[in-house]
Amino acid sequence: MMKAQTARQLRKLHQYVGLFFTPAILFFAFSGALQTIGLHENHDGGPPPSGWIRWMASVHKDQRLLRPTPDEAAPRPPRQQGEDHAPPEHRDEGPSPIPMKAFVVLLSLGLIASSLLGVTIALTNRTLRKYNVIALALGTLVPVALLFI
Repeated sequence: MMKAQTARQLRKLHQYVGLFFTPAILFFAFSGALQTIGLHENHDGGPPPSGWIRWMASVHKDQRLLRPTPDEAAPRPPRQQGEDHAPPEHRDEGPSPIPMKAFVVLLSLGLIASSLLGVTIALTNRTLRKYNVIALALGTLVPVALLFI
């Protein structure tokens, strides 16, 4: 059996680690859900989507800020009628990916909800609120700073 003091220290450590990583968990869960349903991809032969979804996908997939490449500026040939836009490796005739994609999106939503509940619970603790806010702020600032190094 664990001593009460050890259990309290472990709970406090769990709280700080959880708060530090919560911003990243929220970011990756949300951007992962967007990628699971394919919002970060080009679906019509035109240029890839622009804006925040593309930026999030770049950070999620490549761990770097979005940087345009020379080939992105070049016009793409229009698709021929009936041409499948999926690369050949994605055209297999296996089971439908839709059930697993639905599960992954639900998983992302559950992770987001659980993380937000954890932050809410942590911030209601008045005695540790200052340290909890510091852990949460560092968990936001550190990864943003790492993107610019």
